[in-house]
This record gives sequence, structure tokens and C-alpha cells, in this order.
Amino acid sequence: MATIKVILGSITALFGVMVASALLNDAGIINLVISFLLWTEPFLFLLAFVWSPITQKNLVRLRTWIVRFSIFHISLALLQKVALDVGILKTTTGERLGLPQDNIQGVFYLSGGGHVVSSCVSVSFAIYYLIFAKATPVWFRVAVAFAAIVQNLVAETKQVTLVCLISFILLVLTRVKDIKKFLQYAIAVVLLVYAFFWCTSNLPAFRGYNTWSDLALYGPNGEATVLKTAGIHIILSYFTSPLNWLLGLGPGHTVSRLGGWMLERYASLLFPLGASFSPVASETWRVVMTSRLGPKSSMFSPLFGWVGLWGDFGLLGLGLYLFIGIVIWRKFCQDDFSKFLMLNVFLHGFIFTQLEEPGYMLFVAVLIGLRWHEKRYEWLDKQRLRIMRPPL
Repeated sequence: MATIKVILGSITALFGVMVASALLNDAGIINLVISFLLWTEPFLFLLAFVWSPITQKNLVRLRTWIVRFSIFHISLALLQKVALDVGILKTTTGERLGLPQDNIQGVFYLSGGGHVVSSCVSVSFAIYYLIFAKATPVWFRVAVAFAAIVQNLVAETKQVTLVCLISFILLVLTRVKDIKKFLQYAIAVVLLVYAFFWCTSNLPAFRGYNTWSDLALYGPNGEATVLKTAGIHIILSYFTSPLNWLLGLGPGHTVSRLGGWMLERYASLLFPLGASFSPVASETWRVVMTSRLGPKSSMFSPLFGWVGLWGDFGLLGLGLYLFIGIVIWRKFCQDDFSKFLMLNVFLHGFIFTQLEEPGYMLFVAVLIGLRWHEKRYEWLDKQRLRIMRPPL
């Protein structure tokens, strides 16, 4: 109960910062409402999930539904690949702009960046299913994990693989005090990294990862560095007061999901409701479209979660959001899998707008909440066994 009060209090404080930012920058009320929902929806959902009493029987039913949904989602994504190859489905996303087609999206079909969201959901579920579905035959769990890997490869969502590898390495570092667990994880990391580099050198399906191997891209004046930081420089150029450092430029006024995509895509709906905008996003998009790397990969996009949060709501908004994440890490992430998911979220925030993607963030919240309830019942079962055990 105390943890829930802390998180609710922090969400309330974050809302206050959003209101102050909106007032300072003359942002529309609809901007404020949508931004608040996009940024806090996963936290509110997780709180409701954890707070709600759920019987063990209903927990099993919920887990069964999640498993069935996720397996259907992976299957649908792979069927889309087959349908695209034989010409049953026509590529449509980005055709008018001449951009690469990313239509292997599972249940997120034709939703823009749905291929990344789809792959994130599939990989997260596959890891959960492989580790915790112990009543299911091993061969079937391995088959599901293999299908998720295939989806990741054919959808060309290279950033998902990179995020998972780095998250695993960071998770190892959190286990330094537990020598046995640390050594187990460290050996696994070494094997995974070696296998990954072997695949990129020897298997055609992994050759796409070599596009990131040019070190010249990442120097201080490298093309990737300049492009990735362009949004930060553009946002800073619009700061007119020290308060902008604390409160940002207003909800939807920089490179967040609302400012970078939704205001333009849903202009006919939002502007009659009083939506406001700034030229920051359009200037950033201009840089993206004139760059060699920009249209080809979201990996180097200057429109990404952490800079969008900072740009819209300043250091106060960024600090409160991180504080909520830390509380969830300490109180609700009951095992390494949940912490791995949180590290995934943190790293995705440096790549694109996954922090504001409900399809991904709500699924992560479901898995963390599911593990929290499962761990609670595991603890209760152990307590019952301890009480029922006869004295020696």
C-alpha cells in the first residue's frame, strides 16, 4: 500500500509538472490530456493490476489468455511474411515516400512502426514462456522462442536484438554481489555475444547488422551522432527562459510521439479540440529526411523517448518519470526477468518512441504484473508447506 501511494503521488506530481509546462508554453488542453495518458498509462495499468485481488485460478486463466494471444500474434506475423512473399498481401506502408516496407507486424498490422512493437512483444513473451511455462513440453517452448527469433529476423528489427543483448549485460552487472549467479550470467553473455558475431559474419539472415559496424558513423562528427543529437540541438534553440530547462516546451511541442506524429496524422481530429504545436518536430523531421541514415532506420532517429520527455516537460518531468521507474524496479520487479524487461524499456527510450507505445508498454506492464502475482503465490505456497510440515 505504501508503494502504491508513493507511485500515485509521483504520478500526481508529474501531472502537476505537465500542467505547469502547458501553462508556461500555451499548450492546448488536448495536448495535456493525450500526453498524460501516453506517458502514465503503463504505470496506472500496472498499479491497477497489482492492486486488484486475483485468485490463483483466475491468474491461471489470465496467463492462458496471454499465452494464446501471444502465440497467435507470432503466428500471424510469420504468415504475413509468407503472404508478402507470394504476393497475397500488398506492401502499403511508406510506399508514397519510397521507404522500406515493414509490414510484418502481427496484430499491429499497418500501424507505422508496428514491426518493432510486434517484435518487442514477441521476444518478451518468448523469453517468459521459455523460462516459466514449465508444464509445457520443452520442445514446444523452444519452438515458440525460435519462431520469435525468426520473426525478429524477417521483420528486420535489429534494434530489438541489440536492446536484449545490452539489457542482459546490464542485468549481469546488477548481480555482481551474487558471485554464483554473476558467473552463470557472465558465461551466458559471452556465449551469446560470440554467437551473435558469428552469425553476423556467416549467416545471410544476420548480415543486416553489419550496417552498424562502420565506426566512422559514431565519432563526435559522425553521421549517426549528428543525426541522433539533432533533436536535442533544435529543442535547445527554442529555449527562451531558464524555466524551459525545468518544464520544457510544453506537451506535444517537441519530438515526443504526440508532437512528432500524432498532431500531424490526426490533425482533423485534434486541432478542432484546441491542439497546439511548435515547429520543433517539423524541423527535426526535415533533418531526418535529408539524412542518408534517417529514412532507412529508426536506430539513429533524433525523435526518441527520453529526449521527447525532456523536451516536452523539462528536467522535472524527466526526473519524476525516472523516479517512478526506479520505484517499480525495486518494488514490483520480483525477479531477473522483470528487471530485464525494465532494462529493455529504458534502452528503447534511447532509440525511438517505444516509451509512448501502448501496445508495447502495456504488454510489459502485464508481464511484470503477472510475475508479481506468480511470485506472491509461490511465496504463499512455500509458507503453507512450512506450516503444514510436521515438527522434527
